[in-house]
Parts: sequence; C-alpha cells; structure tokens
Amino acid sequence: MSKEGMEDTGMATPQWRPDSWREFPARQQPDYPDGDACAAVESRLGRYPPLVFAGEARRLQEQLAEAAQGRAFVLQGGDCAESFVEFHADHIRDTFRVLLQMAAVLTFGAACPVVKLGRLAGQFAKPRSQSSESRDGVELPSYRGDIVNDIEFSAAGRSADPRRMLRAYSQSASTLNLLRAFAQGGYADLHRVQGWNMDFVSGAQGERYRETADRIAEALAFMEACGVTADTAPALRQTEFYTSHEALLLGYEQALTRVDSLSGDWYGTSAHLLWLGARTAQPDGAHVEYLRGISNPIALKAGPQLRAPELLRLIDTLNPRNQPGRLTVISRMGADAVRERLAPLVRAVAAEGRIVLWSCDPMHGNTVSTSNGFKTRVFERILEEVRGFFEVHQAEGTYAGGVHVEMTGQNVTECMGGMQAISEQGLGSRYQTRCDPRLNASQSLELAFLLSEMLHAERMRVASAWQAEHSGREVAFGDDLAADTHGKGGPGNDGPEINGPDNHSLESHSPENNSDTEINDERGQATA
Repeated sequence: MSKEGMEDTGMATPQWRPDSWREFPARQQPDYPDGDACAAVESRLGRYPPLVFAGEARRLQEQLAEAAQGRAFVLQGGDCAESFVEFHADHIRDTFRVLLQMAAVLTFGAACPVVKLGRLAGQFAKPRSQSSESRDGVELPSYRGDIVNDIEFSAAGRSADPRRMLRAYSQSASTLNLLRAFAQGGYADLHRVQGWNMDFVSGAQGERYRETADRIAEALAFMEACGVTADTAPALRQTEFYTSHEALLLGYEQALTRVDSLSGDWYGTSAHLLWLGARTAQPDGAHVEYLRGISNPIALKAGPQLRAPELLRLIDTLNPRNQPGRLTVISRMGADAVRERLAPLVRAVAAEGRIVLWSCDPMHGNTVSTSNGFKTRVFERILEEVRGFFEVHQAEGTYAGGVHVEMTGQNVTECMGGMQAISEQGLGSRYQTRCDPRLNASQSLELAFLLSEMLHAERMRVASAWQAEHSGREVAFGDDLAADTHGKGGPGNDGPEINGPDNHSLESHSPENNSDTEINDERGQATA
C-alpha cells in the first residue's frame, strides 16, 4: 500500500526510549573489561552539552527532501576513520576546503544546489569482520577505532577503554567549532574560490579548476554590478555544512541523545545525520531500534546482498510516516553489480510509494588488495559505479540524489589511477590511512568534474520532464506554476546558488567481501 500523503506526526513511538536498544541483540559492540567504568563514562557524557542542535537537523532534513525530489544534490565526504593521533586543524581545513571545491564545481557545472555533509567530528568507531586478530601466534582484540581502543598491537593498546569516548567527544567538539568558524567566518566566501586550490593540485585538474574559479569570479563581478553583494546575499560569504557518522557505538549515541525543548522529540546530538551500516542493519537489532526513535535524518547502507523485501521492511521501520528527507539509502554495490542489484531496489521502493533519497557510495564495493599487500581502490572502478548509479535512476525515472566518498585534503597515494596515474608501485610513497584507502584532493576534484557532467544531464532530464508535465496549462500569474517556477518546483530554481540558502546549520555554539569495515595495521597494509 502506498504511503504517499501520510500525515507527518513525528517519529518516536510510545514504546521507544533512548535505552530501549539494550533490549535487542547488539552487534559490533566492544567488550569493556570494566562495566562500571563504562557506565560512569556514559553517565558523564549524558551531562555534557549537545554537539549539534535539533534545529540544525531539521534544516538538514528539509534540504535532503529537496534532493530526494531532484532539486538538490548531496555531497557527503571525509575520512574513513578519524584518529586521535592525526587530529590537527590543518587536516580539518584541508578536507573542508576540498569539499568546498567539489561543491563549487558541482553547483556551477550543473546549476544545482549542493548539500554539504562531512564524515567529520564523530566518525571514530569502525565495525570489524572478526572480533580478534592474530600475529605471530599472538591473538588480541581487533582494532575498532580510536573511540574504543588503539591500533597498536599490544594487550594494553587493544583493550577497550571507555575513557576514549570522552576524548572522542572533546575532539568532535573542537572539530565542530573549527568547521563553524570556516563555514561562517569568511573562509567559505565565494570570492576566495581561487584560494581554495591546493598547491599540489596541478596539471589538468588544477587548470580546469582555475578556469571554473575564473568563471565564478566573473559571475560574482556581474552580480555585484547589479547590486547583489555579500552584504545583501549572505550565502555568498558563508555556507551551511553538516556532519555525519555511522551510529555504531550505541552507548555513546545514547549518552548524547536529548529531548528537543521546542518539539519534545528525541534527537541524537552527536551529529546531524547518523547512518546504519550494512553489518548492523538487522531489522530486529539494537541499531535499528535506536535509529528508529530519533528524529534526525538518518541513512542506511544498501549492499549487493540486500533484497527488496528486506529494504522495504527497514524503510517502514525507520521511516514509518514516509517523511521526505528522513531516510537516505546509500547504495554500495560495486562497479560490477550496481546495475543488476540496484535497479530492483529502486523499482520496488518507487512502486510502493516510499520516499527516500538515493545516494551512491562508490568506494566500499570496489576495494581490492594488491600484490604488494596494500588495500586500494581503482579510480576508474569508482567512476564506473557512479555511472551505473546514474544510469539506473535514469532508466527508472527516479533521482540520483547524492554521492558518499572517503576522501582527504592531504596529498596521499592510496587509490590507484586518475589523472595522476597512481600505480600499484606508487601506492607506498604516501600511503597514510589507518583504515580504508581515500581519494586525495586531486582525485576528489577529478571525480567532482565528472560528476558535474552526469548531474547536468540528470538536471536536464528533470527539467524536460517538468516542462512536459506542465506544458499546455493555461495559468494566471501567481498560481501554482508560477510558484513552482520561482520557488522549488521547476527549472526556474536552477540558479548559481553555490553555498545554499541563507540559513546556516553550524551556529556559533560552545559486494559482501568489500565491507565498510576493514582496518589496516599501522603500516597501512591489508590485514586478514
């Protein structure tokens, strides 16, 4: 039965509580040796201020609803796993800067608003395929991310320590403060678009970006001549930026769950958007139970094993009111499987009238190990999955609404290929990840240019469909068609709004073997 038009009456049910997940099977949770110490840390976190705010999460959901209808595009990116050791303002700035560059390329090339969503300020915990690992006859617990234990292969390092949650909270708060300053303090000003370029991004990609930046500067000069300046249009000098991470460590998430004083709804305040990983997506599991009750926008990963009945059950559990923008489905099928596996899911969801935002994770389904022991991803395979993702939505008449990538602003050599032509032999020169391989700044920018071409074609298809739907209507000025054309319903909305609307999210407040989860040892080499 179709759920279109159902009344939005909120998410939480009388049976849900922030701790009701504890009554369900909970996978991928660490085994803390001292349960009392863990409870004390969670209690302490429960008294700390929220990291994000309910109004910001609601604003994000509004923008995701636009993307679900083909009127915006979501750019979600950042590190595979944040670490305590690599925490530095320069790293945060560089990742933010590359995301700004990618968003500028996408918006200018496709005339499409871009929702910017970072894998930042909370992406610490990582699931594992095995609970332990062995080296030279020594077996120790697996590394589960810096929020749980240390990557160092020692008994002390691999022991789960709940105090690490406090450090993760502190680092997340500091990261958010810096992101807020960058987003609103002038760094994101479009007049600085040339200054966002990295020194090491040169050659074809650097030149192409400089040409785009020059065209944006010309457009800004024209707008200023017409009286549109940063003073009259704040979106030119600041931007909205949101944060996200996988909701894996449920005790931490529960401790940061708060009641919104305005709506009375529960929100997870560790990030604006939380997602459900493929390893914890059991409909009767603890992670689904937790996420179904919070009012944030949420997402779930959809891998090649997921079938339509399972997906529909998860959608109905996580978004029972069929709220636009509430649920994002992040496809991570692999380049070889995306066309075959994604199409039946998209078709079934559309047939049942479920409203979801479809996004593409072209990273996790395309991970391979090289002959010299490095885990990597081939750029062309990443691009091929994105192509397949767009092709499926074009064939089904639905919207390719976003992309989810693991990337960094650092000049690393972790993914092969691209214009830089990074080879298998070249991976070791700057292979720095403690987790999965990431696109570097140049590769990220190259992907953005290719995405902008696909997105431009997608936008033309949407505009043509809209015009066909409304052709022949005789309307008076001010009726629905005029409202659509000048508002959010039609192609008249396709102006060069690179930074998004004037409201701002960051307010100045104190294939089955290619999982999301593989962790590398301290050398960055693939482990069993």
